[in-house]
Amino acid sequence: MEITARITQLLEEKFITDETFSDCFIVDLELSPTKKLGVFIDSDSGFTFEKCQKISRYLESYLDENGWLGESYVLEVSSPGIGRPLKFPRQYRNNIGRNLSVTVQNQEQPLSGKVLSADDTQVVLVNTVIERDGKKKKEVVVETPVLYEQIIKAVVKLDF
Repeated sequence: MEITARITQLLEEKFITDETFSDCFIVDLELSPTKKLGVFIDSDSGFTFEKCQKISRYLESYLDENGWLGESYVLEVSSPGIGRPLKFPRQYRNNIGRNLSVTVQNQEQPLSGKVLSADDTQVVLVNTVIERDGKKKKEVVVETPVLYEQIIKAVVKLDF
């Protein structure tokens, strides 16, 4: 079994058996040829520093005990961070109220907007646009539903 598959299985078992981590999920695992392992975990209630620290120690004990990466390796456990693309519906739900930039299949320009809602099949973005009505301008709220299967990449954008 590949190392990343072993680590995935190990973490998923931890999330099922340890109530502290019951709402956690793996977003990504990255193993470089230089034995640097990046483990990106998120949580519906927020991935705290304490959870990160406990997961890191948990993984270290297995890596050291089983020698999966040898004696010399780098382990980084963290939340996905703002710049990392969203992958799962629960991540979209966690970002309701935040601005997203969404690259969609068959569209040249990315969509952007605030996440209004998200369910298991789609995310709904909302924008306020200005439309002309003769000489007058009026603001119109536009809701844009986007199916997850159409999304190539979605990234949270911070307001400054």
